Amino acid sequence: MTHIVKIETFLVPPRWLFVRIETASGIVGWGEATCEGRSETVRTAVDQLSEILMGQDALRIEDHWQVMTKGSFYRGGPILSSAVSGLDQALWDIAGKHFETPVHQLLGGPVRDRIRAYGWVGGDEPNEVAESIQAQMDVGLTAVKMNASGRMSPLGSVAEIDGVIRRVAAAREVLGDHRDVAVDFHGRFSLANARKVAPLLEPYRPFFIEEPVVPENTHLLQQFTSSTTIPVATGERLYSRQEFLPALQAGIAVAQPDLSHAGGITEVRKIAALAEVYDVQLAPHCPLGPIALAACLQVGFATSNYLIQEQSIGIHYNKGAEVLDYVVDTSPLKFVDGNFERLTGPGLGIEVDEAAVREADKRGHAWRGPVWRHSDGSFAEW
Repeated sequence: MTHIVKIETFLVPPRWLFVRIETASGIVGWGEATCEGRSETVRTAVDQLSEILMGQDALRIEDHWQVMTKGSFYRGGPILSSAVSGLDQALWDIAGKHFETPVHQLLGGPVRDRIRAYGWVGGDEPNEVAESIQAQMDVGLTAVKMNASGRMSPLGSVAEIDGVIRRVAAAREVLGDHRDVAVDFHGRFSLANARKVAPLLEPYRPFFIEEPVVPENTHLLQQFTSSTTIPVATGERLYSRQEFLPALQAGIAVAQPDLSHAGGITEVRKIAALAEVYDVQLAPHCPLGPIALAACLQVGFATSNYLIQEQSIGIHYNKGAEVLDYVVDTSPLKFVDGNFERLTGPGLGIEVDEAAVREADKRGHAWRGPVWRHSDGSFAEW
C-alpha cells in the first residue's frame, strides 16, 4: 500500500516551497522544492511531474528520478531540477518511514556521529562583521561565512578591495586561530577582480572562497584555482553531475550542490561520489528551510567526503518565519557544540508541523532577489 494517492505543495514564508506526498497506507513524506525567487514557477512544475507519480509505488525512488529528469525531451535547469528535488526528498522520507529507519541508514549507514555547521554573517563595516560573528559564536558555532563585498565593480577600486580585506581581517581577529571563516564572492567578481583580491586574503587563511566566478563561466575556474592557495568552493547554481564535472576538473576543493536544486538526495549522492574521485569535499548549500536542512544532514551522515553544513537558522533572509517554526520538535536541529548530532528519527528525521504549514500557505510569499546596478546604471551581479 505504498502507492501515491496525493501530492500537495505549500508556498510558505519567508521564501520556501514545501512538497507533501501521501501514500495509500497513510504515510506522508515531505520535501522542499524551493527555488529562491521562482518558487511559484516550480510549484507548477511539481504539479506537472505529479502526473508521473500519482498511483505509482513511492518506493521506486531511482526509477521515479530517472523518469522525472529524463521523461521529457527538454531537461535540466533550476526550475525542473528544484521540482524533482522536492519530490525526491519526499519519496526518501516515505521510504524511511516505511522501513522505520532514518534515510542515512538506507544510504548505507552512518559514517559519522555529528556534522559541523556554519552560519552566515553580514555587515558592511568591520565592526558589524565582528558583532555578527560574535553572535554566531555565542550559539556555539565554530565556523561562519561572509560575503566578500556588496556590489563590486568589474575592476575594483582601491577602496572596494581594501574594504574586502578589512572585513575579512576583522573576522579573523574575532575568530582567532581555531575557528573558520569562508568568504563568498557570490559571483559578483569578474575573473580579473577575483584574481586580484585572492592573494590579499591569503594571510587570513579563509576556509574557502566561494563562487569566484558566475556558474556560466565555469570554463574560467581553473584560471582562478591555479592562482591561489585558498581552497575554492562552488556549486549552488550547478544542478547535475554533468554540470559539476568541469568544476571538479578545474580544481575546486569543495562542491556545494543544493539539495533543493540539484535533483534531491538521489542526485546529490551521485555528485558526492563523483567529487570523491577528484578528492573534493561536499558542503551543500542550504540557506533554506527545515526539510532541505534535514535532507542535507541525512546525506551527510552517510557520505564520507562531507565537510560541513550550511544552515539558515537566524539568517537575515528569514523574515516572517524561521526554520524551526515548521517542525513539531526542534531538538533534532539544535546545535551541540557547533554541530548537528546524528538524526535518529525515521525518514528525514524531523516531524513537520502540518497545521503550521497549511496556515502559512494561506499567507504565501512572493520573495524576489534584488536587482542591483552599477553607478553608471548598468546591471550588477547580486
